[in-house]
Amino acid sequence: MATPNYSYEKRQRELAKKRKVEEKRQRKIGGKVDGDGQPVEGGDSPEGGAAGEPAVTPEAPPAAT
Repeated sequence: MATPNYSYEKRQRELAKKRKVEEKRQRKIGGKVDGDGQPVEGGDSPEGGAAGEPAVTPEAPPAAT
C-alpha cells in the first residue's frame, strides 16, 4: 500500500491559501478576479475608449469587382 504524500498536500493547502488571500486583495482594491485567480482585464480599452464601449476599427474600402 502506498503512503500518503503529506508534503504535497501541505503545498496544495498553502497554494490555496495564497490564492484566496490574493483574490481578497484584488476585491479590496476594486479589481475582479476570474476562477483561476488571475485579475480580469478591464478598464481602458487599447483604443482609448471606456470599458464596455466597442472598439472602433477602421473600415477597409470596398473591393472593386
